[in-house]
Amino acid sequence: MSEDASAMSQRAPLPYEFLPPVPSFELTSADLTDGGRTPDAHVHSGGNESPQLSWSGFPAGTRGFAVTCFDPDAPTASGWWHWLAVNLPADTTELPRGAGASDASLPGAAFHVRNDTSGHRYDGAAPPPGPAHRYVFAVHALDVPALDLGPDTPAAVVGFNLTFHTLGRALLTVEHARP
Repeated sequence: MSEDASAMSQRAPLPYEFLPPVPSFELTSADLTDGGRTPDAHVHSGGNESPQLSWSGFPAGTRGFAVTCFDPDAPTASGWWHWLAVNLPADTTELPRGAGASDASLPGAAFHVRNDTSGHRYDGAAPPPGPAHRYVFAVHALDVPALDLGPDTPAAVVGFNLTFHTLGRALLTVEHARP
């Protein structure tokens, strides 16, 4: 195998492996199976609907939540953000399928921050042809009811703020490949 082919077969690490450790909690989905394949309904060229997500067992003192979806395998040095929903109220324990369509689909004062596709919504898996990409759905339990962010805050700045306000994190990872 050539050096280039060997490098392409290696996967990027998950970004959460490099952040300060926080407790984990339960994240489930009626639409996704951890370690499974992304159903067409949640792929950009398919239905492009955000999946149903439910969470429980988050740390005491949680004052709000954020939900993100990140592709660490995108052919960039910074991955690809598919979904950033912030300022979800502390009593939120579920997002129904399709909640990523618009801010009106989110509870309370929650809103979508611009993703790397330039949308203020969920934009599903859209990898280039080749090996499967991982899509890491994360629910971040926060120590504040709202992050001081706007809808056009860069995703890296959202990630920076999440790092310093996350009390616990729940992850669910799926894969998608395009032949």
